[in-house]
Amino acid sequence: MNVAIDGPAGAGKSTIAKIVAAKLGSIYVDTGAMYRAMALYLIRQGLTPSDEDKFSETCKGAKISLRHEDGVQAVFIEDENVNAYIRTPEVSNMASVSSKNADVREKLVSMQQELAKTTPVVMDGRDIGTKVLPDAEVKVYLTASVECRAKRRYDEMMAKGEACDLKKVEEEIADRDYRDMHRENSPLMQAEDAVLIDSTELTIEQVADEILKLCN
Repeated sequence: MNVAIDGPAGAGKSTIAKIVAAKLGSIYVDTGAMYRAMALYLIRQGLTPSDEDKFSETCKGAKISLRHEDGVQAVFIEDENVNAYIRTPEVSNMASVSSKNADVREKLVSMQQELAKTTPVVMDGRDIGTKVLPDAEVKVYLTASVECRAKRRYDEMMAKGEACDLKKVEEEIADRDYRDMHRENSPLMQAEDAVLIDSTELTIEQVADEILKLCN
């Protein structure tokens, strides 16, 4: 069984997907981390979000892979574990822009599809149910209010000791929603056969239970 979980930034996709994968005995695939790793790679090549004309050629040199270390999924560029570097606002903004590029998407989507062919996966992202795994047995569109998602991201950053402003985080979330939903290549949308789950008033455990019920 393959499970596709789509939704906007801050909806709790990764946290929920990890729980569901563990319960099902499936492999968790964090596609967002792969796009973030690509964004980090582009930044390290000296590119900015305004250098969109250079993304296609530059991304060809990226060697990105997923591995499990001590039971935790890690994303690598070459042989470097970059988990600690891909959650910054700079990388988030670059990922939102670079993920629109057709060549960037083709490179990463093919890798994701190969994983799903060989093992049962729980995969989360923006276009899993619509593009990456259109034949997934279970599809979920997980969302929450902008205010709720911004507060979650704010709390996460504060817990890491990162100074941030809640209002600014809220604006960044709203801006990213717009970019993700209006990009030309594989925009964020709910698949026709996906089940909508709004996590605004739900706990992590409640959302995971709802998805597991669908799987069962």
